[in-house]
Amino acid sequence: MIKLIKTPQQDQLLIENNTNGLQGKISVPGDKSISHRALMLGAIASGQTTIKGLLLGEDPRSTAKCFQAMGATISELNTERVIVEGIGTKGLQEPKNILDAGNSGTTMRLMLGLLASQPHQFFIVTGDDSLRTRPMSRVVKPLQEMGAVIYGREDNKNAPLAVVGQNLKPIHYHSPIASAQVKSCILLAGLMSEGKTTVTEPALSRDHSERMLRAFGAKLEIDPHSHSVTIEGKTPLQGQKVVVPGDISSAAFWLVAGAIMPDSELVIENVGVNPTRVGVLEALEMMGANITLENQRETAGEPVADLRVKSSTLKGCTIEGDIIPRLIDEVPILAVAACFAKGTTVIKDAEELRVKESDRISVMALELGKMGAKISELPDGLEITGGYALRGATVDSFTDHRIAMSLAIAGLTAKGTTTINRAEAASISYPTFVDTLQQVTR
Repeated sequence: MIKLIKTPQQDQLLIENNTNGLQGKISVPGDKSISHRALMLGAIASGQTTIKGLLLGEDPRSTAKCFQAMGATISELNTERVIVEGIGTKGLQEPKNILDAGNSGTTMRLMLGLLASQPHQFFIVTGDDSLRTRPMSRVVKPLQEMGAVIYGREDNKNAPLAVVGQNLKPIHYHSPIASAQVKSCILLAGLMSEGKTTVTEPALSRDHSERMLRAFGAKLEIDPHSHSVTIEGKTPLQGQKVVVPGDISSAAFWLVAGAIMPDSELVIENVGVNPTRVGVLEALEMMGANITLENQRETAGEPVADLRVKSSTLKGCTIEGDIIPRLIDEVPILAVAACFAKGTTVIKDAEELRVKESDRISVMALELGKMGAKISELPDGLEITGGYALRGATVDSFTDHRIAMSLAIAGLTAKGTTTINRAEAASISYPTFVDTLQQVTR
């Protein structure tokens, strides 16, 4: 039984142990990272951009509202065809009100690169309770090196942030972390600056911004050996037709569910398999998951495939190093997979998880522990010993979408009833998650 209970205070998701295998063909919502970027680049391009397959979650809605407030015309959001009438790289208008990024770190961090480079204009950006605690200094500092004027709470570390637009100068920024958000923010600021701006990372982060910027006409130089990307400023963008593939971060929940549930076989159709995002596939392969890629193709510059997963016998492994930036959002669901793997799984080098929508290291250890998992925190990750049967419990999402969905998959195998408080958080990236869960468990 899968049951969503709405109360005035919160949504509770009730999940009974499922003894039947999961079967069927499903699709997942559009990729969140690509959806954000399509809306942003469409807004600052010249001409019309059409977007098919846009994610209808709360985060892209926040992006759309922010750019509408700055003068872009964006049609009603839907999955079939969203039309963005671009206003050009110099066309962003000073908004009459505060820009609200909601729960979206991507919206805030990427947008700051554009706002900081709008001379003589003033912006204030805020977000919800969670976003106002997340570190913004990682983008504020390099922007200040470029000449940005940004003021915020806690010595410019936290939103709300006030931005006074400037003519920025290009820099070569050596990022201390591999972060697509940091890289993308600086590239967008560099797009508005005279000259060439370079970002070098310690490891390769997802490259959706580079792919889409090139598709819209930006001039980039990429050096994969040094993990560097250079953008030439003052290059105009031209509106494009964008097809958003299914989000592999959303597909990951079904990949793990199909692997850990007996007598299961699921096909997840039209999933983006960008090489900078498939770390979760590599990790599950190390654990012995039976996953195959079918009907591989390319859509709008992004590689796409159908993913077939069957019940698997998993084994523990160590997940660390350069693979982490390519699966950072999938660590919570990988922790669930580890509960069903023979032996011990160690996840390291993932301290970035402590500053996501929640402290995902601490929260997953706490909530899976309530369900009987043998799991402990590391400073930069988790250690999980598999083979301990999970039991139903009352757990909490901490208003984190990936926590809510990971706990739901864990609940499918737990003895008794699992109740997930604040389950509405799933709608941030996957509004139809509960419906799909009901579909595959019938």
